[in-house]
Amino acid sequence: MTKVDIVTNVYERLGFSKRESSEIVEKFFAIIKESLANNENVKISGLGNFVVREKKARKGRNPQTGEEIEIAPRKVLSFRLSQVLKSEINDSAEK
Repeated sequence: MTKVDIVTNVYERLGFSKRESSEIVEKFFAIIKESLANNENVKISGLGNFVVREKKARKGRNPQTGEEIEIAPRKVLSFRLSQVLKSEINDSAEK
């Protein structure tokens, strides 16, 4: 599913104009992006949690040359499914 598909669903299901639907979806994603950029976790009930984690600097190895390199610290985003969604996915797979 793409962002365009989400806009179309909002348009069809909620009755907003296509322009309004697009603005709603864009603002929704902008809020999520802003929260994640500010190191805030985002929890959407029934869907899951987006969690920003910090990874420390570490030593790595270039697989081609075997040379040791320093991997810089960075932030990573992880997503955990809610139990509700996990159950729905597994129940629909069993049918």
